[in-house]
Amino acid sequence: MPYATNAALPASVRNYLPAHAQHIYREAFNEVWASYSADPRREEIAHRIAWAAVKRRFHKGRDGQWQSGADDAKSAP
Repeated sequence: MPYATNAALPASVRNYLPAHAQHIYREAFNEVWASYSADPRREEIAHRIAWAAVKRRFHKGRDGQWQSGADDAKSAP
């Protein structure tokens, strides 16, 4: 079940991530979905890897909103 657009993403992604993070999620998910076609857990794997891809570029700020710059979260006081 690859996602053709960000609007097709699950609500848990669409309602919480900024548009660029949604794009990263969708691209990662679709790539993994295609690569793991023989694995019965491919949907679970694709979602986990897609979230990991987002977390490499985005982090939750102190306000709970997702922001770009994952490295900034580690260096914040």
